[in-house]
Amino acid sequence: MITVRFVTPGPNGPIDDREVQVPADGRSLMKAAVDAGIDGIAADCGGSLTCATCHVFIPEPWQQQLPPPSADEDTMLDYTAEERRPNSRLSCQIRLVPALDGLTVELPARQY
Repeated sequence: MITVRFVTPGPNGPIDDREVQVPADGRSLMKAAVDAGIDGIAADCGGSLTCATCHVFIPEPWQQQLPPPSADEDTMLDYTAEERRPNSRLSCQIRLVPALDGLTVELPARQY
């Protein structure tokens, strides 16, 4: 099991800041968030890389721990509801492994 921290920012500080224990078995970050009841990950397509409603922001130094986005993920990131940033990722494309223990994930204000 690894710890993943999900932060929902607000205008005056975090609205929600939760740490959850999730298996580091290669499942997607999106699946782990949905299973843990994290608000802010809509996951409309269930992880098939067709909706961009699992958009998240990955802060440094965690970006360097992840493989770069695939061409398909990169294209879908252009369709996110919240403006794309350099650290934008789709959580359905991030696989949880032991090296990501302590990962912090910032959720966008909206997915639609």
